[in-house]
Amino acid sequence: MSRVYNFSAGPAAIPDSVLERIRNDIPDWNGAGMSVMEVSHRSARFVEVVEKAEQDLRELLELPDNYSVLFPQGGATMQFAMVPLNLSADGDMVDYVLTGSWSRKAIAEAGRYCNVNIVADSSDRNLTYVPAEGTWQRSDKAAYLHYCANETIGGVEFPFVPDAGDKPLVSDMSSTILSRPLDVSKFGVIYAGAQKNIGPAGITLVIIRKDLLGRARAITPGLLDYATYDNSSSMSNTPPCFTWYVASLVFEDLKVQGGLKVVAERNRSKAARLYEAIDESGFFSNPVQKDCRSWMNVPFTLREPLLDAEFLSQAELAGLANLKGHRSVGGMRASIYNAMPESGIDALIDFMQEFERTHG
Repeated sequence: MSRVYNFSAGPAAIPDSVLERIRNDIPDWNGAGMSVMEVSHRSARFVEVVEKAEQDLRELLELPDNYSVLFPQGGATMQFAMVPLNLSADGDMVDYVLTGSWSRKAIAEAGRYCNVNIVADSSDRNLTYVPAEGTWQRSDKAAYLHYCANETIGGVEFPFVPDAGDKPLVSDMSSTILSRPLDVSKFGVIYAGAQKNIGPAGITLVIIRKDLLGRARAITPGLLDYATYDNSSSMSNTPPCFTWYVASLVFEDLKVQGGLKVVAERNRSKAARLYEAIDESGFFSNPVQKDCRSWMNVPFTLREPLLDAEFLSQAELAGLANLKGHRSVGGMRASIYNAMPESGIDALIDFMQEFERTHG
């Protein structure tokens, strides 16, 4: 069987080199006589995986010592509740930036526990840009400032890191984590679902400044308290061992590739080439303001929407999978995370140009 180019937004493509190692490990992992899915999470073998995963991640992101690395379950969506429950008190004001579907959902969940102040809202232009920071209406009493660094559905990415002043800065980085270097010291909390640049769905990465631990409200369930994970090395209950193991292989693979500076240059180039092909076309278009275009998720529409089904059908036959846009916005979307090779971008551009030639 031949591998297709998988443009899914998540669960997303996993590097071929990592898949090869998984395939070899499945029947007999490291001489254990069993799969990694079968070993105890308390075993010395698996603890080594966990410790190496954290160490590799720390090296990739150059994490300061005053940050903890947690691996809870529940995806980024569970973080929509964990953030306010851990960083605010009942009745507190919190600041949120609204730039897309995921920040909207985070706002709705935070509203169950806090008074939410929307400091900026790009709905006036159909969520296709990031409002200039100078226009934001912040609350002096806000417990923290939250933003979604990359809106997976709309393909809108922050071109800057907001200045939260003396408030903790919190970011949903599900679709952009590990795509480039990052100055973690600017943040109080960073969280990311695994199923984009980390591995299979089932685990979440949380990076939290240590002084923010131990602040959870008294009503907070144990598994929603960051301190629970910090105190137990994220093993207060049985973790998703297989996903954690794959994440460890991905972190190691990123180091072998040369680290995040190398990865960033490749990602920048991939996105630039695809946007250039769209912009030069009279048949395809991208709705996002140019300085806010995502490196990871590239939405585009056809001049004639009636051709959408034909485009997707022919793309599948050409080995280009999962290009259909999110159900809430339609059109197309190419998610080009770290695991998408440059040859996948070449293949997509060639297909788009040929489709335009025959249908334009």
